[in-house]
Amino acid sequence: MKLPELFEEKMRRLLGEDFSEYEKHLDDPAYYGIRVNTLKISVEDFLKICPFHVTKVPWTDNGFYVDREEKPSKHPYYHAGLYYIQEPSAMTPASYLPVEPGDRVLDLCGAPGGKSTELGAKLMGEGLLVSNGIRNDMILCTEAKYLVPSMTGFFNKILIDAPCSGEGMFRKGNNEIKNWQQKGSEPYAKLQREIVDDAIKLLAPGGMLLYSTCTFSPEENEQVIEYLLEKNEDLSLVPMKMCEGFDNGHPEWTLTGREDIKQCIRLWPHKIKGEGHFLALLTENSQHSNTKRLRK
Repeated sequence: MKLPELFEEKMRRLLGEDFSEYEKHLDDPAYYGIRVNTLKISVEDFLKICPFHVTKVPWTDNGFYVDREEKPSKHPYYHAGLYYIQEPSAMTPASYLPVEPGDRVLDLCGAPGGKSTELGAKLMGEGLLVSNGIRNDMILCTEAKYLVPSMTGFFNKILIDAPCSGEGMFRKGNNEIKNWQQKGSEPYAKLQREIVDDAIKLLAPGGMLLYSTCTFSPEENEQVIEYLLEKNEDLSLVPMKMCEGFDNGHPEWTLTGREDIKQCIRLWPHKIKGEGHFLALLTENSQHSNTKRLRK
């Protein structure tokens, strides 16, 4: 795969001696996965009837690698809703946000809604999911800023799978590369800061927020989390389960060298069986009204 020259220069700076390994993996086939819909069937029962040869995705309890040639999208079980087809790395955000039955959950950037289906399954029919496609949900199509006046401090769990430059998905095809060449990272980094500014106003005291992207850019990853932490003293990062091949966030890629950025997770496609991803899990530590955030 031919990389854009500016992107190649950037990745050489970020990865150093690992760049050659990353470049080599770009020509490998992309991994394909399915995620069991636990609202309809348990993982144990699904494996008893599973018509495919599957292997476990290590970072989620209900995700499995499957060969694309087995055509899981054509099987009746797919049309019956027993599983959802999802790229394995894209399973991490909903898996790492600790949603429990009864939570009030916001999937803020839920389009087309694959991660929403997993959040809804974790609710087990209790609580509320503000997104699309689950019975106990509210369907919205609006910018986060328009939710703030009526829903300030309402959600105790928020997922932001943010719009991004998509650098981690280059192996999937030329559209991602063309988008990067046209836009780069800067407009996305600006948009992401606007989104997290509004999202934090919607988070209840003691709530948790998971931010994710499918890009490598520090400006869209570590520096967005740095921005959020510097601006909101009641927020702190939460350690997450590390799996083989996972990398920590990089303090040296922030503007202030924050050491707690190491608690973020990076997924590199040359180190795991999946595409590139970034994750940060934050908790709101105050036990009082967050009205003060509206004044910022």
